[in-house]
Amino acid sequence: MRLTIFASGSTGNCALVSQGDTHLLLDAGLSARRITAALSGCGLTPGDLSGCLITHTHADHIAGLATLTKHYSLPLYATPPAGRQLAYRLPVDHLLHPLEPSGSHAIGSITVRPIPTSHDAPGSAGYRLTAPDGRSACLITDLGVITPEVEEGICGVDAAMIECNHDPDCLQNGPYPYYLKARIAGPQGHLSNADGARLCALCAESGAHTVVLAHLSRENNSPALARAAVSQAVEGLQSVRLEVAPVLCDGLLVEV
Repeated sequence: MRLTIFASGSTGNCALVSQGDTHLLLDAGLSARRITAALSGCGLTPGDLSGCLITHTHADHIAGLATLTKHYSLPLYATPPAGRQLAYRLPVDHLLHPLEPSGSHAIGSITVRPIPTSHDAPGSAGYRLTAPDGRSACLITDLGVITPEVEEGICGVDAAMIECNHDPDCLQNGPYPYYLKARIAGPQGHLSNADGARLCALCAESGAHTVVLAHLSRENNSPALARAAVSQAVEGLQSVRLEVAPVLCDGLLVEV
């Protein structure tokens, strides 16, 4: 199984997980043109996709869906509340497939398990993705607090994308208005570097070989600050590869 990250951050989120002939887009927060170009770099077209997993319906996670679903019959997978929100915005009822958080769901050769997250969007979820050989990857971003469900969901994965959105000092001393600072730091906002580092350490302790630090704020964080926080948290644990997800690039490849 391969995880390719095309973009991660407030300007757009999109990744691809591939296992054999199964290719699942993880969010579609870039323009359809950029998504098509990114897929082309992987030797694929939107028509080759087995579906798109939606974490939640904020614009930076669904910006390309209107155009993609206009030209392709792309199956869309989301928790029921997120699916309803998506159907309010786009004429995609016929493409929606609800994923109940209480169970696992087979999409082609990949088993998908939603992990509920605490975010200010109905039905927000991360995903655990498992290949037939048992190898697994996890995407956990856009959450304000770490719940027992999140901790349990990431334990034992081989690779993970974990949110390290902001440095608290940068956030509080930065240019954002008070209400936005409170939202980001609140229980339905985004994880700080310290909280993200705690999840990364849990991944490393349970056997992950690669952790990608994701959804970094350009205004309230830096790759150096995020990497320093996580490096300190995983020091002394098993050897783990740390990467920082790109805001936008041709693709960061993680072999799961």
